[in-house]
Amino acid sequence: MFEIGNSLREARLRQGYELPRVEADTKIRAKYLRALEEERFEVLPGETYVKGFLRTYAEYLGLDGQLYVDEFNSRFTREEEPLAPPRPRRQAARSRAVESNFVVVALAGIIAVTILVVVAWKFGSSGAETATTPLPGALSTTEGSTATTPAAPTGSAGHVKTKTKLVLSATGGDGWVEVHSRSATGPLLYQGTLQAGQTQKFVDEKKLWLRLGDTTYLRATINGRPVHNLPGGPAIVVATAKGVRTVSTA
Repeated sequence: MFEIGNSLREARLRQGYELPRVEADTKIRAKYLRALEEERFEVLPGETYVKGFLRTYAEYLGLDGQLYVDEFNSRFTREEEPLAPPRPRRQAARSRAVESNFVVVALAGIIAVTILVVVAWKFGSSGAETATTPLPGALSTTEGSTATTPAAPTGSAGHVKTKTKLVLSATGGDGWVEVHSRSATGPLLYQGTLQAGQTQKFVDEKKLWLRLGDTTYLRATINGRPVHNLPGGPAIVVATAKGVRTVSTA
């Protein structure tokens, strides 16, 4: 166990770095660097930011970034809420039994209706020596001719789900980004500082969760459409095929 903040500050002072220089090199705001050195982690937008900034700052000073993240996890990370308990086996078995009974009843009803239709057709057509009058809309036939049933119209194509295709670019400067698939705790797709001139592309079947640092130099498009409502500072946003929605800001 070691003091995260004191260790970072001592490493910085040993190398003669001032916070403004570290801010320019790492693209992490000085107030966040100072908060890390003072272990005032509540100043940062969230635990994900703390871990990302800790790793970046430590590795910038030549330290083991993962060691600092592990120390933070062991001392400060909140326990995740317990998952909902699984449904009891008896209840699950009862549900399956109800579903099975419903299927049996439905099949019996279908069979009964089918039998009634066959019987009605058989007795209704018995004793008739000539062809019955065709129903309205049916095609009549004569001897030697062949009845033709019109083809059913082709239905419209089913709805096709649109994927979320996000493109992030850094123009004129750098920007820190973290991208998860589908939820804030979903698979991590990208984490780090997007350097000026760099572009990252992401595709998801549903939505993408983004944790953003300074968005001054970030540009985004979704499915080829420019995004104009990125928040101006650190924030958490959700990107879908329809656009971007801000969840929270620092």
